[in-house]
Order: sequence, then structure tokens, then C-alpha cells
Amino acid sequence: MAFKFKSSTREPINEINVTPFVDVMLVLLIIFMVTAPLLTVGVQVDLPESSADSLPEEQEPLTLTINSKGEIFIQESKVEYDKIIAKILAVSKNRTDTRIYVRGDKTINYGRVLEIMGMLSGSGFTKVALISEPYKER
Repeated sequence: MAFKFKSSTREPINEINVTPFVDVMLVLLIIFMVTAPLLTVGVQVDLPESSADSLPEEQEPLTLTINSKGEIFIQESKVEYDKIIAKILAVSKNRTDTRIYVRGDKTINYGRVLEIMGMLSGSGFTKVALISEPYKER
């Protein structure tokens, strides 16, 4: 009696094992979920609170920050007071319809924030807004 062996047992398996792929994707998803909140604007300021609704964003706005020491930042780079307009025009590619958010620390003089907002409006920027923290019940 002759035994017949299947020759198909020695052929390579041509199926993809997706379990390691799914494991790696889940780990990457968790990493991105943990690091995403850390990617906000880097200058630390203590914003005042407001009960106003947030504005919808259709494009990435420029953020001008005034910290508690009175230092001015555009996005995360420090700027001298007399070079604010030139720097914002350069960053916005001379588009005066760019949305600019002004973040002023609540401990600085309100007049300083208004002075900078007036300077922006006087230079032709039409979409200048203040940013505040959402109101928290106490």
C-alpha cells in the first residue's frame, strides 16, 4: 500500500496576519490621543473667564499673546512692540482678512490689550477677537 502525501503542506501561506498591524495601530492611536492636548499654543497665560460661545474656525487663526510680564508673542515667538504689525503682515502673507486672536493675561492692564487691538484694527485687520477661558461655576 502506497501512501500519498499532500504537496500543498509545504507551500507558503499567502494570508496576511492582521493582528500585529491592529495592535500597532491601537498603540499609535493612544499615543496621538495623549499628545494632542499638549500641542496647543505654548505661551502660558492665565486667561480671564467668559460665558460667551466660542467662534467657529474655518482656517487656522494667528494668535497674539500678551503674558503677565507684558511680553508680546505671535504664535510662540517673542516680538517687540514696534514690530508687531510688520511681523503679522509677514506671517499672514499681507492678508488683512486673517483671523487674529488676542490672548491677554488677566493680570495685565486692560488698556494695553485694547491698545494692541486698536493698532491691529488701524492697520486694516478686520477679524480681531479676544480669547477667554469658559466660565466655571464656583
